[in-house]
Amino acid sequence: MHHRANADVQARIDDILAGLVESGAESGLQVAAYLDGELVVDAHAGWADRSASRRLGPDTPIHSFSTGKGFTSTLVHVLAERGLIDYDTPIAHYWPEFGSHGKARATVRHALTHTLGIPQLPPTVTAAELCDWDAMCAVVAAARPLWEPGSASGYHGWTFGWILGETVRRITGLTPAEALRTYISEPLGVSDELYFGLPEGELARVAPLVEGSWAAWLETLPPDAPFRRLVVPNREVWTTAELANRRAYLLSDLPACGTTTARAAARMYAALLGEVDGVRLLSPERVALATEVAVDGKDRMLLGRYSKGLGYFLGLPEMAGELAAFGHHGSGGSIAFADRERGLSFGFTRTRLVAGTAAATARLVADEIRSALS
Repeated sequence: MHHRANADVQARIDDILAGLVESGAESGLQVAAYLDGELVVDAHAGWADRSASRRLGPDTPIHSFSTGKGFTSTLVHVLAERGLIDYDTPIAHYWPEFGSHGKARATVRHALTHTLGIPQLPPTVTAAELCDWDAMCAVVAAARPLWEPGSASGYHGWTFGWILGETVRRITGLTPAEALRTYISEPLGVSDELYFGLPEGELARVAPLVEGSWAAWLETLPPDAPFRRLVVPNREVWTTAELANRRAYLLSDLPACGTTTARAAARMYAALLGEVDGVRLLSPERVALATEVAVDGKDRMLLGRYSKGLGYFLGLPEMAGELAAFGHHGSGGSIAFADRERGLSFGFTRTRLVAGTAAATARLVADEIRSALS
């Protein structure tokens, strides 16, 4: 794609973001896209603080909730490529305590596809416990599957992070934050922009989240809806701005989530599609394996129909519904993904958490980039 077209799409996205912030619809946004290993869009608008005195930069990290599951999945695949982890090995082989209560045969593949059967948290879990690695790993290890592992898929909203994160820790001896840095962010040159738990010295750089319509949407879920009753069983563990702005939360290793810039997330996905400045994270064969449809159909927690690969969602609306695209979205409307057919990767971070029609911004911007590049 020639330079002129790049400049046009960059200008177009800059205009869209500026308009959304000026209208009051958005507080702070970052959008980035790579095409065939080259950064073609790096746009941002709005504010990095609540008083609108500090401008949001391209290097301002934003907590993006489950967008981070894409980082966790990628980390697992990088370790698999090095022969350190095997998808069809029981998790209990790496983490013996995990094998209790009918989980002895539950595998890494089950964890990646949300088919393991332990999406649930204890009803009384607190935000403080959420930030206590050993306590939560013990909770997950002692959990009883709600279904036979492998027999159904239901989104493991929080537990995904401890199940895979502790497996990574047992294998590598590194915390998930250290493993992410060692295997992904340092090689890609984004160790100051792509995180699970943040180093204390970096906290001041993070843009606080602002509550939009997201918490109100969670409020409308019927108390007996599986997601509300099991995945986020009480308000302390709802994925809200209030939780994500807590210092202890941002410092905690929670590989169900991630704090990132749009450009760092887009760069990670670009390095799955091909080389980025000489770095490629996985072989083409591994990417094909990780991103083919592994489970498809109704999700027991989210209740909609979804296609999932090994740790990635496929064909989400922001991906134009195309199964050749894979990645992960986060509570409140963030997303990052790769589009294998177009050689395109996309990162979208936001400070205002929204639901419903307000959450269409990522789709709008992704559509704009796809049409500009076609």
